[in-house]
Amino acid sequence: MKSDNFVGETCKSKQGVFDLRSALVLYAVTDRHWTGEKTLLEQTTDALCGGATMVQIREKELGDAEFEKEALELQNLCKTFNVPFIVNDNVKLAVKIGADGVHVGQDDMNVIEARKLLGEEKIVGVSAQTVEEAILAEKQGADYLGVGAVFPTGSKLDAIEVPHETLKAICSAVKIPVVAIGGITKDNLGELKGTGIAGISVISALYAQKDIKAAAEDLKKRTSEMLTVQA
Repeated sequence: MKSDNFVGETCKSKQGVFDLRSALVLYAVTDRHWTGEKTLLEQTTDALCGGATMVQIREKELGDAEFEKEALELQNLCKTFNVPFIVNDNVKLAVKIGADGVHVGQDDMNVIEARKLLGEEKIVGVSAQTVEEAILAEKQGADYLGVGAVFPTGSKLDAIEVPHETLKAICSAVKIPVVAIGGITKDNLGELKGTGIAGISVISALYAQKDIKAAAEDLKKRTSEMLTVQA
């Protein structure tokens, strides 16, 4: 997958070839805190039926066995929709189950080590808050960047808010696609127009909604329109 001219636009997986930029339009990140009458698997099914283009499992409180079981369930679901399935932080689990990739933060395993474990054919996403972090991640082999929090968020209590000017500067500084994260809702995502992002990554804007499928449809429509205007 990697070459001197590779800029992160396409990533292979066991299911085929994903256009990464397209896969980042509506990036769903799981959160079991919002499960009620439905299971996380059912909620994610609704998100995918509504048009979610990528799924990341993010679990901070599950034991290893439970995490693996849930990851395998969601991975199989994503295969049926032919969308990339990404594991947050846990590179060893991603390797074990053959996930499409991982997403790591600045305090997690670095890109070079993650790539060694995963192999060249997998997706490696990295969180970045500054232009310097973004450029370094790209040089180390990241396929995409998650930049935020672009709005105040309650999903990550220690999240650092990233000004939209910085988001735009990051998008201009790197060739790999950038997805905006943190506090994004249907009402404020239009403020990201013109920043150069490839899409949005959301948690509560999907999983906290009563009708997740309808929320996904609306978010995808609004994001696609915003991306068309900024292009």
